[in-house]
Amino acid sequence: MSNLDKQERKAEAQDLNRDPISGAPGSHPVGVGVGGIAGGAAAGALAGTVFGPLGTLIGAAAGVLAGAAAGKGVAERLDPTVETEYWRQEHQNRPYYKEGTDYDRDYATVYGFGLQARETRPTSTWEETEATLAGEWPRNRGESRLEWEQARLAARDAWERADRTHTVYRDGDTHYAGRFDSASYRDNDYSYDDYRPAYRYGMQARQQHAGRQWDDHLERDLGDGWDRFKADSRLTWEKAKHAVREAFDSDHHGDAARRNPTDPRV
Repeated sequence: MSNLDKQERKAEAQDLNRDPISGAPGSHPVGVGVGGIAGGAAAGALAGTVFGPLGTLIGAAAGVLAGAAAGKGVAERLDPTVETEYWRQEHQNRPYYKEGTDYDRDYATVYGFGLQARETRPTSTWEETEATLAGEWPRNRGESRLEWEQARLAARDAWERADRTHTVYRDGDTHYAGRFDSASYRDNDYSYDDYRPAYRYGMQARQQHAGRQWDDHLERDLGDGWDRFKADSRLTWEKAKHAVREAFDSDHHGDAARRNPTDPRV
């Protein structure tokens, strides 16, 4: 891990009790992803943007998939409903999948365990943490029939997906904040706090619709989902769509995602 990555992780840890949009201490608004609906109840209706390489960040109310406590001290976290459905659909495609196992009994707990581990240890790497997790697994496995050697790759998969999501959004926030003052579409009646969800919406849509060009059909689809995604942004879709498109068209975010790809074979 580079010194820059360590500094970014440390900053993330220090900001766990800070409003991720405005920076105000002690706040826990919904950061991005499902508006004011805690727990991801609307995740499946998010204009098709939930099942991509990036997860969906929300505020603290939903906790995490394995049932960890939520509340003060926990700001942006991956939406557990999105993660549950992502892994339910994806787990059989992973090279570590064991025939004859059951997602709800065997794998759901493992993915939740890996997700919780990353969310509660934002300054650590998997390599630094794995030995500790191996010791904790027997107490946290519930009804899962997977021993740690069978479970570790799935736990790492969940860790890496969470880490990639935080990294890409953090990188995007920094990138667009630096460009915001010169943006031709900027409306002076609104702040960067209003535009941040729009940039993130475009970043997530690009990941979901890889290889697709922006067109009228995509613009309508994303417009239909904007009110569910925008959290505290005051922007209408007509004002937000230019920032969404800039992020959708940008090649910048692929670099952040490639810095920490998931390799379930490790």
